[in-house]
Amino acid sequence: MESLKALVKKAKKGDGEAFVLLVRQYEDVLYRTARRLLTNDEDAADAMQDAILSAYEKIHTLKNDEYFNTWICKILINTCNSQLKKNKAVPVFHDHLLPAEKNNGYVKLELEDALNSLNEVYRMALILYYIVGLNVKEISEFLKEPEGTIKSRLSRAKSILRTTYYKTEGEMVYER
Repeated sequence: MESLKALVKKAKKGDGEAFVLLVRQYEDVLYRTARRLLTNDEDAADAMQDAILSAYEKIHTLKNDEYFNTWICKILINTCNSQLKKNKAVPVFHDHLLPAEKNNGYVKLELEDALNSLNEVYRMALILYYIVGLNVKEISEFLKEPEGTIKSRLSRAKSILRTTYYKTEGEMVYER
């Protein structure tokens, strides 16, 4: 398979197949991100479709080829945020996307509730770090916030989850 940079260069020159290959490399991450931010599969699919179309039309604006993933994720998140504002919906984490063992539905529901209880800035930092796979520097550039702020948000989000939901090792405890 061709390198990411080579595919981006071809896509910038109008090669549709190269763009499709690029998107296929990231479609799972894009879907998981959209699904975490939006309330149902249809909205996530619509947001992905809109974001991919927008990315295709604007591929020539990508300045640094190696940041294609960050760039397309930013387009997707902006699309999701527009849809949320339009629908005035509350983002929800869905159990089929959360890692959990079989026959452990209660823990999955508790984890879903824990993640949904986080402030938007903490939840977004966790999504970008753990789901999208961006590093702290990339999240910093993406959100236009200092790296220290991003590190603090990640740390604070984990601390909130730990102290509010995981008081004893291996056992989830929920407090309101």
